[in-house]
Amino acid sequence: MTRPYFTLPVVAGAAAFLLHLVLNPHYGFFRDELYFIICGRHPQFGYVDQPPIVPLLAAATQAWGQSLVALRAVPALCSGLSIYVVCLLARDLGAGKFGQVLAALAAFFAPVMTSFGMKVVPDEIGLWTWPLMTLLILHLIRGADARLWLAVGALLGVTLESKYTVAFFAVAALIGLIVTPERRVLRTPWFLAGIGIAAVIALPTFLWQAHYGFPMLELLRNGAIEKNVILNPLQYVLAQLVLTNPILSLVWIAGLVACVRKRELRWFYIAFIALTAMMIAFHAKDYYGADVYPALFAVGAAAIAAWVRHPVPRAFIAGIVVVAGLILVPIVEPVLPEPAFIQYMQTLTSMTHLSRTPSEHLREGTLPQDWADMHGWPELAATVVRVYDALPPDERRKAAIVASNYGEAAAIDFFGGPRGLPPVLSGHNQYFLWGPRGFSGQVVIDVHGDCGADAHLFRSARRAAVFAAPYVLPYEDHMPIMVCRGITVPLGELWPKLKRYI
Repeated sequence: MTRPYFTLPVVAGAAAFLLHLVLNPHYGFFRDELYFIICGRHPQFGYVDQPPIVPLLAAATQAWGQSLVALRAVPALCSGLSIYVVCLLARDLGAGKFGQVLAALAAFFAPVMTSFGMKVVPDEIGLWTWPLMTLLILHLIRGADARLWLAVGALLGVTLESKYTVAFFAVAALIGLIVTPERRVLRTPWFLAGIGIAAVIALPTFLWQAHYGFPMLELLRNGAIEKNVILNPLQYVLAQLVLTNPILSLVWIAGLVACVRKRELRWFYIAFIALTAMMIAFHAKDYYGADVYPALFAVGAAAIAAWVRHPVPRAFIAGIVVVAGLILVPIVEPVLPEPAFIQYMQTLTSMTHLSRTPSEHLREGTLPQDWADMHGWPELAATVVRVYDALPPDERRKAAIVASNYGEAAAIDFFGGPRGLPPVLSGHNQYFLWGPRGFSGQVVIDVHGDCGADAHLFRSARRAAVFAAPYVLPYEDHMPIMVCRGITVPLGELWPKLKRYI
């Protein structure tokens, strides 16, 4: 039964990969992508706000020159791998061609899944490792060699090195197994060996965080207080339906029903409930646990394929999934020119009255945050280059460039570095740990700042330029770029006060 369909997962995965490559690079580098690249160019076992894998991968794609296509090939590949695993899981649950195709379509078109495959984000590794771990645990439940726990442990360790949220999935899965008869698969030393492998892989990052006083915890605390929108339980659950498309979500909801009815999958239903409860309790952003959905789409598609046998309703279901998915593609893939997107978004919102709850306290402009953060960065760097080049030669040699946040700093580093700019300073997240880099602060180009006017930090300050660009976020439009001279407090002494983990 499985042999004739083995090529279908390969074809589906390859199609997802190619679709992302074709549809994707139409705007520009995303703020966080630029930050990942710059972090990856300073290889470490960890960073203030993330583990090392994604930054290292992002930096590697730019080793032969600046290329948005090369960068976006990484999440596209992760999406392809995810769809491949989803089809395998659906097939192992008894789905034939229709069930596998339905699983692939739902998992690809679900907005949060498309978004993870569209741009470089820490969640992209979990896009395929979470469902693969689920598949391997299913094999263990069915009697596979217990040494398969070593593979599960390795996947868990690698995923921990891309985003810490997988730890919650691991705990949730363990809860699901313990409270069901499937706890028997834990009664083997290979399970402990798998945990050991995960711990060994993740240990360097844990030690890095410990060495710097666990900055990630400080960042999460500050984010919950100052930046993130805290969702109540109902808001969080409703957000999941929006993230996965209200129509396509019926597929994964069918998966939950199937998990309850199918003994070998009941642990996964409990794991999903536990994961959701933990995300709500810890005030997580609505997408933090979203890597669980590919597996649920696979289970749901296999169940629907078993319930619906006639080709006519099957074709209708597949058609609905494709249409519902295509409607939201411009929201999660940069396929439309900006004016066309704005009009499309306004029309769609007025017709459906659906909108995603913002995850941060941030005023958006004509474009939503993800799209706005793909605009203006080369122009910002070019503006700073002009200001820097206009300085007298003796000042230029000692001038430091300071940016207010990691997005601005990384953009200036990425686009301005090849044009002769020195490394940028910032107190935001990882940039803080890189310190003042030997600059005295006697001459500073302050990007998006006021030269510490309230504290009379400099003897003189003048506005050298104003950065403005269409489609950027409102708070970064008409951004002042100041030239500050004669610092009154040594920069090394001032630096600890500039720390901003958020």
